[in-house]
Amino acid sequence: MILCSCYPFLSKSPIFSLPFPPTTKTPFPISSLCCSTTPSSVPDPQTDTNDIISDGGGGPNKKRLSDQSSWEAKDSEGNDYLYRLGKEADNMNIAVGARAGLVDDLFVGKFLGRDSDIVFDYRQKVTRSFQYLQGDYYIAPLFMDKVVCHIAKNYLAPLLNTKVPLILGIWGGKGQGKSFQTELIFQAMGVEPVIMSAGELESERAGEPGKLIRERYRTASQVVQNQGKMSCLMINDIDAGLGRFGNTQMTVNNQIVVGTLMNLCDNPTRVSIGQDWRDSDITNRVPIIVTGNDLSKIYAPLIRDGRMEKFYWQPNHEDIINIVHRMYEKDGISRDEVVRIVDTFPNQALDFYGALRSRTYDRSISKWVDDIGGVESLGNKLIKGRKNDSLPVFTPPEQTMEALLESGYSLIKEQQLIMETKLSKVYMKNMDD
Repeated sequence: MILCSCYPFLSKSPIFSLPFPPTTKTPFPISSLCCSTTPSSVPDPQTDTNDIISDGGGGPNKKRLSDQSSWEAKDSEGNDYLYRLGKEADNMNIAVGARAGLVDDLFVGKFLGRDSDIVFDYRQKVTRSFQYLQGDYYIAPLFMDKVVCHIAKNYLAPLLNTKVPLILGIWGGKGQGKSFQTELIFQAMGVEPVIMSAGELESERAGEPGKLIRERYRTASQVVQNQGKMSCLMINDIDAGLGRFGNTQMTVNNQIVVGTLMNLCDNPTRVSIGQDWRDSDITNRVPIIVTGNDLSKIYAPLIRDGRMEKFYWQPNHEDIINIVHRMYEKDGISRDEVVRIVDTFPNQALDFYGALRSRTYDRSISKWVDDIGGVESLGNKLIKGRKNDSLPVFTPPEQTMEALLESGYSLIKEQQLIMETKLSKVYMKNMDD
C-alpha cells in the first residue's frame, strides 16, 4: 500500500479507524509510506516518526496525517488496515459506499451524487414490487395461511424455542397458480422479494449459480436492514433446474447449488460470497420460498423436514370457481356462468381458463390487422406507431358465454391432437424395435 502526504484528507474518514489505538512511536521505518524511492526520502530510523512523514518531494515534512491516524501502524501479520479491508471484501466500494461525510468529496465526486449507494441500482433491479398487479384478485385462504405462517415463523425464529425450516417448497400440478398466488400474497403483505428462476441455476462458470444465490440472499437481507421492509428469496420452478429426469447429467453447479441451499438452511445468518469472515458480518435471516411441479426429483437431504417445509397445492372446485370468477368479473360474466364453464371443462389447470379469454381476442385482432392496412404493412405500422403513439385504437371483444365455450372446445381439441398424434414416435419409429 503506497501512501503519502498528498492525501491528508484520508485521515478524516472515520470508517477507516483501526480497532486498536494509534501508536505514538512507530518502531519500524516508514520508507514504504514515501512517494519517492530515492534514498533521500527515507528518514532516519532513529528519528521521531511521530512528527515526520514524506511530503512527496524527497524531504521530510514535520506534519503527521492526523494525531488520531493509525494508518502507519500494522497488524500482527505486518499488513496495514487498508490492505486488510480490501482483502476482506470483494469490492471495497460496494462494502464501504460513497457516502458524503464518510469518504472525501474527491472520491464521492459529483457524477454519482453527494450521497450515492453504489449497489442501489442493482438492488432495485433484483427486487420485485408488483406494481403491475392491478385489480382485485382472489387468494385461496389455505394458500395464504401457509405462506404467511412460513414468513412470520422465520422472522420470529430467534424468539421461538423450536427449529424453523428456512425453505417452503410449494409444489403441485402445472398451471395451478403457485407463483401468481405467492406474488399476490407478497403484494398484500408488503413484502419486497428477490425472485430467481430455474434458468439462473446453471452457468458455464463453475460455482457461479451458488454464489448468485448467496448474493441474492444477502440482497434480500439488505432490503430488511436498509429499507425496513420484509423480504424473502423466491426461486421459481426449482425442480427444472435441480431435478433429475431420466438420464440427465448432474453438473458441478447442480451440486454446489444444492449444497448452498442446505448450508443456508443450517446457518442462515452467516452467508459468505467469497470474502474473509468478519465477526460483524451477520446476515439477517430471510425466508426462502421455492415452487416446483415435482419435489421428488430434487436431492433428498435438501427437502428433508428440518430444512424444507412442503406444501402441496391443488385448488379444489370452490377455489377454481372463485379465482376464475374474479378473472372474468370485469367482463360481466356472472358467477353462475363461471360455474357452467368450469363444469363444462373439468380437470383443467387454472391457466386453461385464462387461455379461454385470450383465445376470444384472436378474431378481433385479425379484424384490427385488416383495418390498419393488412399483413403487408403490419410491421411498419406497429413499429412506427408504437414510437409515435399513433396506433389505431383496438376495441376488446365483448365476452360472452358462447365465445368462451367455443374457445374452450378449440383448446381441448389441440390438447387431444398432441396426445393422440405423437409425431415424435412417427419421426423415430425404429426406436421401439
